[in-house]
Amino acid sequence: MPAPLSARPLSLLIAALFAASLAACGGSDGKVPASQVAAKVNDAEISVHQINALLAKANGVTNDNAPQARKEILDRLVNQQLAVEQALSKKLDRNPDVLLSLEGARREILARAYLEQIAAATPKPGDEEVKRYYDEHPDLFARRRVYALQELAIPNTAGSLDALKSFVNSGKSLDDIVNWLKENKIPARASQGNRPAEQLPLDLLPKLAQMKEGQIAMIQSPQGTMIMRIAAAQSAPVDEATAKPRIQQFLFNERSSKAIAEEIKKLKEAARIDYVGDFAKTAGTATPTPPANAAVAEAPKEPAAPVAASSPAADAIEKGIAGLK
Repeated sequence: MPAPLSARPLSLLIAALFAASLAACGGSDGKVPASQVAAKVNDAEISVHQINALLAKANGVTNDNAPQARKEILDRLVNQQLAVEQALSKKLDRNPDVLLSLEGARREILARAYLEQIAAATPKPGDEEVKRYYDEHPDLFARRRVYALQELAIPNTAGSLDALKSFVNSGKSLDDIVNWLKENKIPARASQGNRPAEQLPLDLLPKLAQMKEGQIAMIQSPQGTMIMRIAAAQSAPVDEATAKPRIQQFLFNERSSKAIAEEIKKLKEAARIDYVGDFAKTAGTATPTPPANAAVAEAPKEPAAPVAASSPAADAIEKGIAGLK
């Protein structure tokens, strides 16, 4: 069940309320028609439009809980207005830090509005494109599985792991690997749990699909090394009709992100940007953040029955893993 509005991060709420307060400042005198007034706080008015704007952005709102959500939003807008009045009376709007925050929020809202405009103009994926994506990723859909995994994450700072790779490939148990890591003082973070295919890296799925229950694999990447044991696996296919909305959304998000990146690149090339001082030495060296993996971010998340992973052997391994924490 989604968290109530009162349980959401304060920073997100402040940002949303700030956006709503900007939208409410369109009139010359700040007044709204009486039929659109939800509450009056001293000389200020809170409009139904403000409530609806925030309601549209809230997660988990349904026809059943919408009245309660509207009430919570209105209560928070009332609290906000009272705090704003006190801040103005103490001239906090002239505080340099507050001015910087207000300007930063304004810039963020304007930039986001422009990028959202670009995204909205992106064409939606067609049925053929959706079907092609479905057919090209059987491990996410037609052959989708839910895995009960036991994992050991080893950071890149651990140095050469050639000896560990040989040890893993020799067919040792996860308990043996845990003890080997302890003896060689190699740090590792242990975890275990059920993970459906869409929550795993896309390039890892073909390898996992070929593994049997009880098998162990060592996966090395620029981010670190992962030792994974499949304690259990359960088939949980998703048909094309069920997957279609999620695939459409993922492909649209992917296409929108690309359109936004191309637009920013074009704007940068057309603009004159001069870095000054120490910033001139490091300009252009930042590494762009890679987009979220398709399997993790947007693949269908259909409910699946839990995979039973409990057994005497699994319990023994879990105790060994606990020693690494």
